[in-house]
Amino acid sequence: MRFSVMLREKTKDSWEQSLNHPFVKGIVEGDLPLQTFKNYIMQDIYYLKHYGKIHAFAAAHADDFQVSASLSEKAKNTAEAELTVHKEHAEILNITDADMKDFKPAPTAYAYTSHLYRASLSGSLAQIVSAILPCYWLYADIGKKYADAAPDTEIYRNWINMYASDWFQESTEEMIDLLDDLAAKASDDEKEKIIEQFVIAKEYELAFWEMSYTFETWLSEK
Repeated sequence: MRFSVMLREKTKDSWEQSLNHPFVKGIVEGDLPLQTFKNYIMQDIYYLKHYGKIHAFAAAHADDFQVSASLSEKAKNTAEAELTVHKEHAEILNITDADMKDFKPAPTAYAYTSHLYRASLSGSLAQIVSAILPCYWLYADIGKKYADAAPDTEIYRNWINMYASDWFQESTEEMIDLLDDLAAKASDDEKEKIIEQFVIAKEYELAFWEMSYTFETWLSEK
């Protein structure tokens, strides 16, 4: 069994919950309130800025220059593509510069990015890749599962189409293959750490939907 297949099996319950979360279903069916999607977009813009930096950490950890170059290019391409789409969403959703200036990440968004930085500062390349992989993989699965969805709201159709696209699917497969290659060379102790990074990140992916859907805030702001 491939290491990645084992990871997917270990997180299958969380995976199914993510694929069928009311936030995702609302996008697919086109009835998610735009204000809820706006909240998600603002949180995700914050997340992606840090996500790109984590790729840079991963690239710096790679001994193989080709792997380092690939991770650097992937960070650039993924961030540019997703942030371009988010920029278009921001215009449609009327997210102003003032909104972004006053923006404060929700607890889950802050904690998720903190988890990624922890993986980057204390872990190996395999651990970093394992921590960033669930984001690729889950969105790619959403793209495949709902590729034929046609919500009336254009930005929801664009969101689905982006993750269903060939380039995103191929990019995800490259990351899965990279983790499998790294795990094949890892000790048993290292494999346990790789698993932990993946499982925690996957839980944060599910929590990110819930955070966006419920407009999660800090306790002091309630």
